[in-house]
Amino acid sequence: MNTQKVRKAVIPAAGLGTRFLPATKAIPKEMLPIVDVPTVQYIVEEAVSSGIEEILIITNSNKHCMENHFDKAYELEERLAESGKMDQVKMINDISNLANIYYVRQKEPKGLGHAVLCAKSFIGNDPFAVLLGDDVVINKGGKPALGQLIEAYNKHHASVVGVQTVAEDQVSKYGIVAPNKNLPADGRAVKLDNMVEKPKQKDAPSRMAVLGRYVLTPEIFELLESQGAGAGGEIQLTDAICRLIDTQAVYAYDFEGIRYDVGDKFGFIKATIDLALERPELYDQVAAYLKEISQKL
Repeated sequence: MNTQKVRKAVIPAAGLGTRFLPATKAIPKEMLPIVDVPTVQYIVEEAVSSGIEEILIITNSNKHCMENHFDKAYELEERLAESGKMDQVKMINDISNLANIYYVRQKEPKGLGHAVLCAKSFIGNDPFAVLLGDDVVINKGGKPALGQLIEAYNKHHASVVGVQTVAEDQVSKYGIVAPNKNLPADGRAVKLDNMVEKPKQKDAPSRMAVLGRYVLTPEIFELLESQGAGAGGEIQLTDAICRLIDTQAVYAYDFEGIRYDVGDKFGFIKATIDLALERPELYDQVAAYLKEISQKL
């Protein structure tokens, strides 16, 4: 039984972001701001607030600005300090001190499973978390989504995938889990029999969709190394987790929180509006504007 604590996380961020072209021609999609905070910073902050100490971001050759964002910016700090803007100095200092962040390039776009495999040397024999950058989860006043999964891992000492229920006509967009029919759910956790990547609506074993958060045991790497191409001709993490289910317990956890698919234009817009309304300095203006335009629709 693996009782090691989950202290490492992997953030796959090597995608091309084609759904946000032309912006992503020069800017990584992970750096597109929700109000004024890059998407990837929300993901890193969730990991850190969940107890993660070391983070590996899987990148490609065009994502240097993401590395710069989490690095020190001496000249900027000096200019801000000279202008007496000490709150901003603290803000950018805090970003560079969030966690120990490392980077490795995925040299070929072979899929999510291959991206996670790029982290093998970094992870070693430890359990670890995976957070997908397209999924921003906000659980205001509650435990972060990854923190909920880590609690489930600590209880069951087994891999955990984060899920939420989606509409029936949406199941073909996601990996869908098949809960074990012989074991009752343990609170928000349920043991799995299988997972299906983007099933047809009539073939979906449930409406519980995997939404960008995982805690995995290191045995997944051996399976990823031998995993053949799946949906889309890519190495799918879902397929490797299905094989993991054959050898050890894997659970799904129905995490609490509002999940935004910021890899989708409308999801990105929703996140921007909702998080702008959370800002006291913006609330009145944004709310008034929404009321104004709602009368014109």
